[in-house]
Amino acid sequence: MTKSAINQDHCFYCFDVLLAHLENKQLPKATFADDAYPLFVTWHTEMHGPRELRGCIGNFNPMALRKGLQQYALTSAIHDRRFSPIKLAEVPYLDCAVSLLTDFEEAKDYLDWDIGTHGIWIEFSLTDDDDNDDKDNGLIARRRRTSLSNKTKTTATYLPEVMEEQGWTKEEAIDSLLRKGGYIGHITKAKRQSITLTRYQSQKMTRSYAVYRTHCALGI
Repeated sequence: MTKSAINQDHCFYCFDVLLAHLENKQLPKATFADDAYPLFVTWHTEMHGPRELRGCIGNFNPMALRKGLQQYALTSAIHDRRFSPIKLAEVPYLDCAVSLLTDFEEAKDYLDWDIGTHGIWIEFSLTDDDDNDDKDNGLIARRRRTSLSNKTKTTATYLPEVMEEQGWTKEEAIDSLLRKGGYIGHITKAKRQSITLTRYQSQKMTRSYAVYRTHCALGI
């Protein structure tokens, strides 16, 4: 695995970004190295009891960390369409996780990855092939080729920790990703085998608002 580049300052900077936005204040200058990584920013809250997801968005294209964290700290907190925007009153109940994605590899098939080690990114068609081979005359074949060329491709991903947190098998994770990506048909083994899967690893750091405040008070 790639040498670790993650550190708690990445999480603290995300809190800086969120608070600067919510309080309309100037953003403190980042001091950590500005290397480029694909990254995700994830917010969880305990405001209403058990810890629950509050936002998670990222980018698979490498981005300079200062710009990338500034962008996705806000995007995940304010613009995750699954949730309402995070409000200032919620911030004391938050924790922030930063994931730097590394070691991307094309998998041999949809099972060629390890739970607890890999995140998975899949690409697949939202439509199914026409399997009516007994009617495969020239007209049907032409229609099929046209259909295949016009298929709608989509993607979906789960970070490495998701499968363990959910207690999924590999097959259950793939099926969930297909649904997450918008596939509504019957999920068959052939459908699973049709996907293109890329596996990757993640360097992850999580810090709570309480730890962030202590860090700020100490002026570290």
